[in-house]
Amino acid sequence: MSITPQYLKQGDKIAIAATARKVSLEEMQPAIDIFTSWGLNVVLSNELFDAENQFAGNDEIRTKSFQNFLDDKKIKAIFCARGGYGTVRIIDQLNFSSFLINPKWVVGYSDITVLHSHINKNLNSQTLHATMPINMQLHNADEESILSLKKMLFGEIVSYQIPSHHLNITGESKAQIVGGNLSVLYSLLGSNSDIDTKGKILFLEDLDEYLYHIDRMMMNMKRNGKLSHLAAIIIGGMSDMKDNTIPFGKTAEEIIYGHVKDFNYPVCFGFPAGHEKKNVALKFGAEVFLKVENEFSEIAF
Repeated sequence: MSITPQYLKQGDKIAIAATARKVSLEEMQPAIDIFTSWGLNVVLSNELFDAENQFAGNDEIRTKSFQNFLDDKKIKAIFCARGGYGTVRIIDQLNFSSFLINPKWVVGYSDITVLHSHINKNLNSQTLHATMPINMQLHNADEESILSLKKMLFGEIVSYQIPSHHLNITGESKAQIVGGNLSVLYSLLGSNSDIDTKGKILFLEDLDEYLYHIDRMMMNMKRNGKLSHLAAIIIGGMSDMKDNTIPFGKTAEEIIYGHVKDFNYPVCFGFPAGHEKKNVALKFGAEVFLKVENEFSEIAF
């Protein structure tokens, strides 16, 4: 059984920290307003708006900010401000000893897959793959995604029903769900943050990749045994994929299907999570019930 951090209640303190790309107060203010409307007290890192080239300050600054929130017993959840790139540059400098004593929710997606994978594998604690403050501005906010995040943070029962996909493989499974961004997971292979997929439901999504890159990454995942002992696989958004002048000849979904179709487990395509406007929350490390049928797929936490 994995560790479930305490669910939030009104009056709790939550933090926003930037582990990767830089952000501005203008970009963060809508999220601050939303969290405040939930009855939460929002704490910002002193260095949240620092900038060094594309990063939210240098590695030392980003490590210090996140570490302070890991160590602060009053902080019940840490929201990563946005993704981009940079979390892997600080993961080995973070000390999770206080986190082990006082687990808390870590929230984000994309580049934050580094934290999901590292925490789930090494600390056996649940995390939330969900929309981030950068996605809560008026021009890109999705009400359903934000509501699903709130429900999970406050301990409500959450389930999703999505339309069937022609590449789905029907079946049922009940297991822990892990995963995140395929490119990031691929980059973590062989490291201390490498994902453990044995007996689990694997969720994958990606953005802005060449189709042959998707094939190469799936080949590596397969050769490393990450696909052979799954309980099931769920594929989210494969967004803004690119191709060469000479086409690869398959979509990202078809490429993934080709690598998993011969294994004996359910496969669900088209789940609304990833780099799309709709990005509903998933509780990584938690046990989830998945049913893939001809008419629809159902996922319940």
